[in-house]
Amino acid sequence: DEALALARRYVAVFGGFEAVVSPSSSCVGAVRELYPALAREAGDGRFEREARALGERVFELSEFLVRRLGVDDVGATFPHTVTYHPTCHSQRVTRVGDAPLRLLRAVRGLELLELPEATECCGFGGTFAVKNADTSLAMLADKCRNIASTGADCCAAVDPSCLLHIGGGLSRRRSGVRVIH
Repeated sequence: DEALALARRYVAVFGGFEAVVSPSSSCVGAVRELYPALAREAGDGRFEREARALGERVFELSEFLVRRLGVDDVGATFPHTVTYHPTCHSQRVTRVGDAPLRLLRAVRGLELLELPEATECCGFGGTFAVKNADTSLAMLADKCRNIASTGADCCAAVDPSCLLHIGGGLSRRRSGVRVIH
């Protein structure tokens, strides 16, 4: 009931906009996938149509820049080595594809290093990390080991929750690798 009320409020507030842009793939996925499902469960066909229509206009930031605006180069400079972690939501829910990589490749001074087993989950997954802490930490250890093996200065991703989880793991290992959005 609380989630449905939040979804209704979100649609009411943002429903009139041409586009809504978020720096979080998982948040975009919630609006696109979960809000219409909540409405369907509640048996509210009108709200389901409104939620679905809004979901088509909600974008993850890199997806919006590359696919909607046609921008691959934002004029950035970042003289560091970077590896990219494609988050589960960005791969399977929002399907941002190569949009983040296209933006990273255009950054002057940035050397993009391939992440071994890049598509493997970092182990966060919302409540998964709490309910399955041991499994989550094992997945995180694998991800951190792979990140460290690249020799990168930074690990980039499009989901702040994954970045917090990975950043905590890298920090506890004193790896010196920092996370960036």
